[in-house]
Amino acid sequence: MVGFNKWTKAKTLAIFLLPSLLGMTVFVILPIISSLGLSFTKWDLIGEIKWVGMANYSRVIKDPNIHGALLHTLQFIAGYLPSVMIISLGVAMLLNQKLKGVVFFRALYFIPVITSWVAVSMIWKWLLNPEYGIVNYLLSLIGIAGPGWLVDADWAMIGVILTSVWKDIGFITVIYLAGLQEIPGHLYEAAAIDGVNGWQKFRHITWPMLSSTTFFVVTISLINSFQVFDQVWVMTEGGPAGATSVMVQQIYLNAFRYYKMGYASAISWVLFIIIFAFTFAQNRMQKKWGYSDE
Repeated sequence: MVGFNKWTKAKTLAIFLLPSLLGMTVFVILPIISSLGLSFTKWDLIGEIKWVGMANYSRVIKDPNIHGALLHTLQFIAGYLPSVMIISLGVAMLLNQKLKGVVFFRALYFIPVITSWVAVSMIWKWLLNPEYGIVNYLLSLIGIAGPGWLVDADWAMIGVILTSVWKDIGFITVIYLAGLQEIPGHLYEAAAIDGVNGWQKFRHITWPMLSSTTFFVVTISLINSFQVFDQVWVMTEGGPAGATSVMVQQIYLNAFRYYKMGYASAISWVLFIIIFAFTFAQNRMQKKWGYSDE
């Protein structure tokens, strides 16, 4: 803003930012602050709000349902995170080749990302149906008796993970593809002159140069994984026998089915602390992840 003094600049910026700031304050900041205060109370949405101090947090720490939900959430992360990273990196490397029609395939892989979780979950719930689902049908063609998937406690979480990986591959692939295209081509040219094979190129050039990209992928995927809910609720509702119960589902149940708003708020803040701790630890390790050519 040439010719504008500092006050004029600040006033102009404030005018443009005011609508967004008001919306963020009303729909994001105030609810967050309110939920923190509510976590120290007992309230059923109708009766009087009663102050209970740290009782809700103490209960969260001792609640076996929360322990189980946290364990299942960690199981989901353990299966989802490495799977989506490895597959997405492989797809990104394929789509980074100069092949005819590669732009079409880039768009094709991204379609699941823009599809709603409800639609994706319903489709995969049908695909994984043990009686008439296409997955077990295809397995039967090669002589394999398919598992019960979503109705089997040992396989239900695997079904949720498969669905989640399939939907998110396109998003992570785009990030890795951007990282691959930032790697200087002369590094590969020099390696080719030295007679380096494909695996050595990946190990000593591609993977180190993607370290910052991988750090970003791990960070956002971990944050999103801790908040897994939509696919679980549509596909299994936390079953069978609580085998896929996750943290956000416990928040939902306590808030909108049992009407324990204070307790649900406490669970939310415990989940926030867990996510913050993991993210903080990752940021502390960022220097070890980052690649430097100095």
